[in-house]
Amino acid sequence: MPKQVDHVSRRRLIAEAVCHLADEHGLEGVTLRDVAARAQVSMGAVQRCFRTKEEMLVFTLGHIGERIGERVRARLVRSPAQSAGTALGHAATEISLLREEHRAEARVWLAFVAQAAVNEALATTLRASYAPLQETFTRLIAEAADAEAGSGSDAGADGDGDGDGDGDGDAGADRAALVDPRREARTLLALVDGLTTHVLIGHLTPPEAQDVLHAHLARLWA
Repeated sequence: MPKQVDHVSRRRLIAEAVCHLADEHGLEGVTLRDVAARAQVSMGAVQRCFRTKEEMLVFTLGHIGERIGERVRARLVRSPAQSAGTALGHAATEISLLREEHRAEARVWLAFVAQAAVNEALATTLRASYAPLQETFTRLIAEAADAEAGSGSDAGADGDGDGDGDGDGDAGADRAALVDPRREARTLLALVDGLTTHVLIGHLTPPEAQDVLHAHLARLWA
């Protein structure tokens, strides 16, 4: 009986080989022959999974986006009782790829982003990867803004909960009510992408980038 091949698993195996090669040599250094050698499969196996190099790169970019999205979802599921604001910070940290264990993935992601500027197929895949991340940010920002507005209205007429009329706690609630979740989600997604780049080129250290991210999130309600 002919050996059954799991094409989904093989495509993912090949995508991982592409990632390793892209990290070492950039996308221009990725060849079908080298991918086959790194994945420990034949050239024919690679060509049966992907008709062209571009098709292989498009699949690999989508694979990376799915992996990042899965980590974000797993991080949110692990702490279901956390506030929306805290969850937003966790999600942004995962997407920014600032931790050392994600540095290689960040380099590969940035290589694909640069190539997507001149390759519409990759650009389309990149937009599809960004869309669910932006929607996650939008939802969490909307939930956090609602919670902030609710806490301000519960604090009493003076805003600080003591009823003496001298507080300004309602100011945070008022600002939260003015937050446009979709616009802020776009801003945050662009920020975390930019922080990834600045850390990779050495302009910022990971702690400095984290500080920028946390300061931005704090200013949403300040």
